[in-house]
Amino acid sequence: MNARVCLIMILLTVALPGPVQGENPDDPFLKLVKPTFTQHCVKCHGQKKKLAGDLNLLAVTDVNKLTGNPELLQSLIDALEYEEMPPEDEPALDDQTRKQLVLYFEHALNEVVKNAKTYSQAPLRRMNRFQYSNAVEDLFRLNRVVFTLPERMAREHNNYFQPATGKMPDVVTVGSRPLGKSQLIEKRLAGVAPFPQDLRAEHGYDNRGDHLSLSPLLLEAFMTLSRSIVESPDFDARSVGIWKEYFAEPASKEAYESEIRARLEKFLTRAFRRPPSEKLLDRYTNFVSGQIDSGETFTNSMKAAASGAIASPMFLYLYEAAADKNTAQPIEDYELASRLSFFLWGSIPDETLLTLCREGKLHDPEVLSNQVDRMMKDRKLKRFCDSFPSQWLQLERIISAVPNRNHFPEYYFSKYRSSMHLMLEPLLLFETVLIEDRSIVDLIDPDFSYRSDRMEILWYGRKVPGKSNIGPVTGIPFRRVEISDRRQGGVITNAAIMSMNSGTEETKPITRGAWIAAVIFNDPPEPPPADVPPLSEKPPTEEANLTLRERLALHRERADCAGCHEKIDPFGFAVENFDAIGKWRDKYENGRDVDSGGVLFRKHKFSNVVEFKDAIVEEKDRFTRAFASHLLSFSLARELTAADSPALDQIVTDTIHDEYHIKSLLNHIVLSEPFLTKTNPGIAVTKHHQKTTPTSSTSE
Repeated sequence: MNARVCLIMILLTVALPGPVQGENPDDPFLKLVKPTFTQHCVKCHGQKKKLAGDLNLLAVTDVNKLTGNPELLQSLIDALEYEEMPPEDEPALDDQTRKQLVLYFEHALNEVVKNAKTYSQAPLRRMNRFQYSNAVEDLFRLNRVVFTLPERMAREHNNYFQPATGKMPDVVTVGSRPLGKSQLIEKRLAGVAPFPQDLRAEHGYDNRGDHLSLSPLLLEAFMTLSRSIVESPDFDARSVGIWKEYFAEPASKEAYESEIRARLEKFLTRAFRRPPSEKLLDRYTNFVSGQIDSGETFTNSMKAAASGAIASPMFLYLYEAAADKNTAQPIEDYELASRLSFFLWGSIPDETLLTLCREGKLHDPEVLSNQVDRMMKDRKLKRFCDSFPSQWLQLERIISAVPNRNHFPEYYFSKYRSSMHLMLEPLLLFETVLIEDRSIVDLIDPDFSYRSDRMEILWYGRKVPGKSNIGPVTGIPFRRVEISDRRQGGVITNAAIMSMNSGTEETKPITRGAWIAAVIFNDPPEPPPADVPPLSEKPPTEEANLTLRERLALHRERADCAGCHEKIDPFGFAVENFDAIGKWRDKYENGRDVDSGGVLFRKHKFSNVVEFKDAIVEEKDRFTRAFASHLLSFSLARELTAADSPALDQIVTDTIHDEYHIKSLLNHIVLSEPFLTKTNPGIAVTKHHQKTTPTSSTSE
C-alpha cells in the first residue's frame, strides 16, 4: 500500500468536512488545519496585516468556512501542492503535514462539488467571426471562403494538412497574412465584407460569452452580411455544394410546396443545429411560397429564406436550453453535437453528428469516442489548429514586436518582418503533435522542428540543403529538421516567443516569466501595482556594468512584489540567453556573462535552459494539468472554477495513463462531466423556439 493511500485511510478514520464539530480533539480541522494556519499563514494572511491580497485566514474559524468557499479550497490546494506557500523566508512545512493538508482540502473540495452538483454557467453567446465564417462555409458547402480571416496565422498551401494519414510531410508550404497582402489572394465570395475581429479575453480565448455580445448595430450588420452572401455573384451552382438540393428549381411546379418544405426542413436543421418545430417550419415554408406567389423566382425565394436563417439569432447564438433545476444536468444530444463540433471544428455539426442525435446515440461513451476520433481525422481539424494554439501561445503579440532595426537588421527584409517566419515554427510543431498523436511533452522538448531557410541561416546558423530561399512572402517552404541542440525547439525556446516578449533592444525577463507562468503552467501572475515604474531598456550610467538580473534586483524591494517575482523570475531568467529577437548569446553588450540559473518550484535547481527544460519535463504532470485546463476552458467557452477541479484531476490522471498522448487528452475532455453537463437554471425556453418568424432578411 503506497503512502498516499495510507494517508487517505488515516484521514478518513476521523471526521472530514461536514457539520461544525465543536472542540472535538479528533476534528482534523482543529488538529491539523487551524494550527497550520496559525503557525505558518496568518502572518501574511491575517486580519491585521494582509500582505498577500485580501485573504484573511484568521476568519476561517471552522470547517464550514472552507466548504462554503470552494475557490479558497482550490487556492489552498494549489499553494500547498506546488509548494508556493509558506514563502521561502518563512519556516517550511514538513512533507507529512503538507501531504495531509492537501488530501484534507482535496477531499473537502470533492465533497463540495459532489453535493453541489453545479458548474459555472456557459453564457449565451454569439459565434465569433472565425466560427461564423466556418459555419456559413459548411452550411452551404462552399468551395471557397466567405471572407478572408487575418486571425488564421498559419495559412495552408498545397493541402499539406492531412490528419487521416497520421503523418506530417517533411516539407510543408505555409504562409501568414501579416507577411503581406498577397496572403489575401484566395477564392472567396465577391462583395462580402467581414465584421470586426473578436478579441481574445485576457488569459482566455475569443469564444468567451462576455466578449461576444450582439448590439443592435451588429445585428443590423449581420442582416446586411447575410444578404451580401446569398447575393454575391460568386454564390451560384459552381461554388455552392447544396445548390441542386436546395436552390435549384424543381422540375415540376406542382412539386413546389412539398419540395420547399422538405428542403427547408433539412437546411434549417443544419443551420439551427436541431430540427425546427412544425410551427417554425410552417412560417419559413409560407414565407417562401408567398415570395413565389408575388412573382419572385424559386431560387431567389429560397435565397431569401437562407439569408433570414443565417441572420437569425438561432444561427448566430450558441446556447443550451434552460433547465428546471439549479444543479448540473446532462446536455441534450443536439447540444452535445454543437459543443463538440465548435470545439474541434469551430463550426456547426455535420450530418453524421445530427443523425446520431436523431437516433439518441451520441451520448453513448463508445459512440462519442468514435466520433471524436473521426472528427480528428477530418481536414476540418485544421480550424482547431487555426484557433486554439495561436491563442494559447498568445501569438498575436508578435504583430507588435518591433526590434530596433539598427541593432537587429536581420529581423527585417524588404518591408516585412521575419517575425512572420518565426511564429509559424511553434504552430507547425503543434499541428505535428496533433496529427501524429504525439506526447504533449513534445510541445516542451521535441527532437524536431519545422523551419524556413531564413530561420535556419540567420537564426540557427545552419546550412540548408540545395539552393536557399530566404525572402518569399507568399507560400514559404518549411522543412522538418532534427534538433540535436536542446537549447532550441519547443514552444518556449523558439524565436517567436522570445521576440514577442522583449523590448526593442533588450529582453524582458519579467514579461517572459509571466508568459511562461500563464501559458505553460496556467498560473498567470496578478498585474503589478500601478505605482511601480517600468525598467528602462537603457540602463543609467551607475547601472551600466550590471547584468539585467542585478538591475532588476534593485527595482523590486517592495514586499507586495516579492511573492510574484519569486514565482516568475526563475522562468524569465532561464531563457535570458536568448536576446531580444530570440538569438543565442553568452554575454551582454557590456561583456558580463548571462546568468540563466535558478530553481523551479523551489526544488529543481538549474544552471541553463537545457536543465530548465529537464525540470519542466520532470514536472510534466503539472504541465499536463495546466495544458488540459487551457483546453477544457476553450472547449467550454468559459473560465474554469474550483468546481471543475475534480474532473480536471481525472482528465489528467487518464491522460498520464495514456502516456500523455494529445488525442487521448482531447478525448478525455469530451468525456468529462463538465463537457457533458450544463448548469443553466432559469425559465425553460419554448422547445425549438416556436416564436421565431422569418422575413426576407432575418428569421426574427
